[in-house]
Amino acid sequence: MNTSRAPMSSALPQPVRLLGSLLLLVLLAVGWARWQGVTVRFEDAPTVWQRELRFVDAPNGDVLALDARSGETVARFAGEQGFVRGTLRALARERGRRGLGADAPLQLVAQSDGRLTLRDPSTGERIGLEAFGSSNLAVFAALHPGTAAPRIDETPRRTP
Repeated sequence: MNTSRAPMSSALPQPVRLLGSLLLLVLLAVGWARWQGVTVRFEDAPTVWQRELRFVDAPNGDVLALDARSGETVARFAGEQGFVRGTLRALARERGRRGLGADAPLQLVAQSDGRLTLRDPSTGERIGLEAFGSSNLAVFAALHPGTAAPRIDETPRRTP
């Protein structure tokens, strides 16, 4: 019985080594660019409408969207409102990290290409709302300046 094994070649084929080297080079270049502070910004489409809003927690647990200029209630978000709360929590976390208060308003901006963006001018953070699907986009689109104050409720309703 022959128990000797053929020696395994530890060398990778030439194309695999070239691809690995190219991948490593790209990763190093991207890492170096990010470390240097290089950012890529695309120009926004023209603004169709914009609204400055403040979001506050009501005593009953609802989230109120207030017009920053007039102070009037624009919308009341009742129930769990996971998307609204999660979006606002992400912006509030960045404000907290920078030691900023919650008093500065957020900007809700609709662009001519159909995008809707929630911006925080105090931190420069922005959230493209269209990326989260049409139902989540509709929650913020209801805050359009020309609409009546909606009550958006996520609590389950029982039918008789």
